[in-house]
Amino acid sequence: MPVIDYLVYLIDGDYAHLKDQKGDEIMIALALLPQGVDEGDKLRFENYTYTLLH
Repeated sequence: MPVIDYLVYLIDGDYAHLKDQKGDEIMIALALLPQGVDEGDKLRFENYTYTLLH
């Protein structure tokens, strides 16, 4: 399973728009992300789980 790092570049209602290092973009429900995530945060997707990077 690949590990992918994302940047949260936009929060739009109940969804977050994420961008990976290659520039690919995805939109995901905020309910699937760690609580308190905000624009500008970095996330890691690993083992079907998003974790906040500090």
